[in-house]
Amino acid sequence: MAAGSSSVRILIKGGRVVNDDVTQEADVYIESGLIQQVGRDLMVPGGAKVIDASGKLVIPGGIDSSVHLQQTFMNANTLDDFYSGTKAALLGGSTMVIAHVLPEREASLLEEFEKIRAHADAEACCDYALHVGVTWWGPKVRREMEVLVGEKGVNSFQMFMAYKDVLMLKDSELYQAMHTCKNIGAVARVHAENGELVHEGAKEALDLGISGPEGMEISRPEEVTDPTVCLEAEATHRAITIANRAHCPVYLVNVSSVSAADVIAAAGMQGKVVHAETTLAHSALSGMHYYHQDWAHAAAHVIAPPLRLDPSTPDCLMGLLGNDIINVVASDHRAFNTKQKAMGKEDFTKIPHGAAGVEDRMSVIWERGVVAGKMDENRFVAVTSSNAAKIYNLYPRKGRIVPGADADVVVWDPDASRTISASTQVQGGDFNLYEGQRCRGVPLVTISRGRLVCESGVFTCAQGSGRFYPMRSFPDFLYKKMVQREKELKWTITFLRDPRPEFWLHLVDVPVASGNRGNRRTVSTATASRPPTRNTGTLVLRITSQIHLPSFR
Repeated sequence: MAAGSSSVRILIKGGRVVNDDVTQEADVYIESGLIQQVGRDLMVPGGAKVIDASGKLVIPGGIDSSVHLQQTFMNANTLDDFYSGTKAALLGGSTMVIAHVLPEREASLLEEFEKIRAHADAEACCDYALHVGVTWWGPKVRREMEVLVGEKGVNSFQMFMAYKDVLMLKDSELYQAMHTCKNIGAVARVHAENGELVHEGAKEALDLGISGPEGMEISRPEEVTDPTVCLEAEATHRAITIANRAHCPVYLVNVSSVSAADVIAAAGMQGKVVHAETTLAHSALSGMHYYHQDWAHAAAHVIAPPLRLDPSTPDCLMGLLGNDIINVVASDHRAFNTKQKAMGKEDFTKIPHGAAGVEDRMSVIWERGVVAGKMDENRFVAVTSSNAAKIYNLYPRKGRIVPGADADVVVWDPDASRTISASTQVQGGDFNLYEGQRCRGVPLVTISRGRLVCESGVFTCAQGSGRFYPMRSFPDFLYKKMVQREKELKWTITFLRDPRPEFWLHLVDVPVASGNRGNRRTVSTATASRPPTRNTGTLVLRITSQIHLPSFR
């Protein structure tokens, strides 16, 4: 079988097909890179490769929505390029990754995108897309964002409220970036930490002689007894406030604390369009690792935001994934080795932030989520695949097993187990955060766009056989809610009877039918006269309110 072929016919028989909303006993027939049929007793052409999935689950391939490949960060080059990174993803059961483009300040977003795109096209083994970082602001950035969305297949931009003087945007710049995202229909990803106070906290820790990896946690605290101390929660609230002011859906990334998750939950209950993503490490590990006596062990866990000291935090975050307060879990894969981490041996602020995880994401979440009773198999599919597909406008071509979808399929054995070890991993790095952990839940077969790329641990996919997957703007999963909120208003005018010529006026906003949409908002006025009534009452007037929105189709 040719590794790059997409014309192989495959019949998966006897498994339980698991989507995010339903599980059914069904066979799956694949041809020409697409899922052609799902059901029982399928009529299929001869010559198909038959895969026996009896007693197994058939799930959509994972979508890892945050990986860092072939990137320089904090003066260190990541160990994984697009070949080794996507190979590790496929072996772990993920059939698509969304990688980051992080331009330096004042650099062109378009030029950096084209540079990363060229590397990825030559190396990637699976489908991939790209987030582009907005690391500075100006008219050129706005224009390039429009081009990236309109012509280059990008629909998401990442903004940082941390990494002062390197990646961080001021609030006014964040507002402008979000306003632009709203106008062009992009996903506004925000890394929320109070960058100013993080910077000051790091200086204070160093002044106190705290130079080891524990300084990472000390300088970015979350006090369990006083959640208001959490710099992440404060920034999360501020990001949501700015997004609401810009009328832009917001997607909080790297959610690490219960305090920040509480802010997200409260905003959702208030009707704000807020979604969130945590990482594998944050949902599985605690910050006690920063106090390990082995410096290399402690430094390997340095990520941002830091792992939290409260040992109950990972279970809480996993529970929030199970309850849809947090929608997606990504690996945030950024692999460094011990030598690279040692650049911060005498100063924790120089330890490169990042850890590997693209290969382990699916199995660890199954063990700590499904096996631990935090979520069911359907929710597992949602947080590892379907929700990302919906948020980035890939659904149902990705993230669902249904006729017509891309044949990104994994045969998953819920009972098989594997022990994680850096000595056997394909992903880069000489340390694995989950070293020695035994995980139930293993991908037996991985199919990417109809190509059988992994079977029983054997990898048969050619370098460069993946493809760039353009992501369309204005994903309904985010923007339909915004349309509803931005509809025209009906003004209820309540007149209270008063013997004097003056009267009281009370205005209330409620949604009514939609009207014209454009790029600006204007509200016309009307003059109300007192009605001829003998009793105190309410007069309801419909006042034409012209809310101009972008054209969503």
